[in-house]
Amino acid sequence: MELVYLQTFCEVARRRSITRAAEELGYAQSSVTIQIQKLEKEYGAPLLERYGRQMRLTPPGEKLYTLAVQMLELYKQSKESVAGYAGGTLVIGAIDSLAAYFLPPYLRQLRQLFPELTIQLQPDRESHIIGKVKDGEYDIGLLLDAKPADSALECQALREEPLVLVAPAGHPLAGQPHIGLHDLNGLELIMSEESCVYRGMFEKVLQESGIAFTALFELGNPEAVKQCAVNGLGLALLPQMVVAEDIRQGRLVALPFSHPDIRFDLQYLIHPRKWMSQPLQTLIRLLGRGQE
Repeated sequence: MELVYLQTFCEVARRRSITRAAEELGYAQSSVTIQIQKLEKEYGAPLLERYGRQMRLTPPGEKLYTLAVQMLELYKQSKESVAGYAGGTLVIGAIDSLAAYFLPPYLRQLRQLFPELTIQLQPDRESHIIGKVKDGEYDIGLLLDAKPADSALECQALREEPLVLVAPAGHPLAGQPHIGLHDLNGLELIMSEESCVYRGMFEKVLQESGIAFTALFELGNPEAVKQCAVNGLGLALLPQMVVAEDIRQGRLVALPFSHPDIRFDLQYLIHPRKWMSQPLQTLIRLLGRGQE
């Protein structure tokens, strides 16, 4: 049995679709189907079943998926240990703001150090990143949170990432020497999606202090939130990395506002049994140097 069959099976399991797995792997759909059929014949059990428009794992398929992830991980480990191989694929899950504004310079350095390495950067929600690191789909996850994201994973804080309350240039609050919670009463705020960690922090503080506000939008992308603020649609709370260039160029103004309960860290997550390949170790080292 070829390892490629297990790789294909894992891709189908993750994407819950033979079509999407074939597109990701660059195979014909028929080729993926044949590989799954050969695996089912090898193991003497059905591994996948159709559930509505998606595929899902059968109980034997769930068992094989868990083992296949471990086998493929051991295969990667053997290649690097025996032959010093530093190619392959590194899959990184990151929330949108980190994928767009933080990671690209580090990925450029990593690509220069390991030219044979394929890097997959997957923007995702925090809850999905945690689950996919646990399942072995992501080699490493990066997110922003106020506490370790999950006790079952190794979570390492890299630095505190400041949150900035921004307003469009010319906003009445822009000239104030200090902004308190009472200054936000009755204002229009542009909100990130409900699952966003810092939105939850901000709303909790406002509500506990009895501050009335209007949430104009619920936007899943920090760039969309920022652009709404730039165009005068309201105030927005965003990570500093997202708005730094716009503040420098005068499109936004950073208001002098802070609160001890509205803070979080940039952190990375890895599975405690994850094989630490040379590229993964190097990426973590590069991220750590960013604190210096």
